[in-house]
Amino acid sequence: MRRMSRRSFLQAASASAVCAAVWNTAPLLMANAMDLPLGVQLYSVRDLLPKDYEGTLQQLAAIGFREVEAAGFFDHTPSQVKQAMDHAGLHCVSAHYPMLKLQPQMEEIILFGKDLGLKYIVCAAPALKDPSRVKDPASRAARESMTLEDWRWNADQFNHIGERVNAAGMRFAYHNHMTEFRSENGVVFYDELLRLTDPTKVTMELDCGWMVLGGKNPVDYLTRYPTRFSMLHVKDFKLSSTPGSQPPPSTELGHGSIDYRPIFAAAKKAGIQHAFVEQEEFDMPPMEALKIDADYMRNFTV
Repeated sequence: MRRMSRRSFLQAASASAVCAAVWNTAPLLMANAMDLPLGVQLYSVRDLLPKDYEGTLQQLAAIGFREVEAAGFFDHTPSQVKQAMDHAGLHCVSAHYPMLKLQPQMEEIILFGKDLGLKYIVCAAPALKDPSRVKDPASRAARESMTLEDWRWNADQFNHIGERVNAAGMRFAYHNHMTEFRSENGVVFYDELLRLTDPTKVTMELDCGWMVLGGKNPVDYLTRYPTRFSMLHVKDFKLSSTPGSQPPPSTELGHGSIDYRPIFAAAKKAGIQHAFVEQEEFDMPPMEALKIDADYMRNFTV
């Protein structure tokens, strides 16, 4: 038998240790329901990141998150963001921007995304075709005043933006809230977006919580349009039997009213590639709540 040198032995032993470490930690890294890396939308820690950017990312990694989606970079350059992500052991997959910022800053946003190594650039809020008709075009009231014509105009803009993002080696996605599920003359706005956007240029990030609050079922959309969705937002709400004008409070996964078992089963069949936990309100320290969310995702099976 050929003798192994001390150096070869040490290299083999080191490789074995690394493999063992990966296998031992693998359950911590995956959202078991869909066999995806555990992801979090950084809007969940929007109040913490400006105070301690690197430390907050490291805390998220310690909880078990491995992928993140940005909602602002807090005056950090792409190299600074990448360095902070690398130090924490995180991968920044995508970033959110409102349409009112996307359009005038398209080239800058694309360049930032390329430098950072993003996979997706996501529109997280639509815009009015004619923003001059309202006092505050960025307000919730403006979004709620949107007509079918506004949504058709947005679909056209998404196709153009998607073409430019694709050319830069990334994908363009749209993230829903609640207003997309209203209708005009029997036409559901979100259905019209799906009809008018080119699947080769625009993919969808389905926010399950907001869709449920909008009166629609994520399972229905994942089943009817299995190739249109690439990402999920996973959040829970304490739904009330007497809905009011304001959305119900956001809460930890498993502590609210949304049944994710059929949603995750449909998402797995639809080939969802990334799933991000998002919690928008807290009645405990955010990291404690996100630990509950991470445990829920990690331990969930379908």
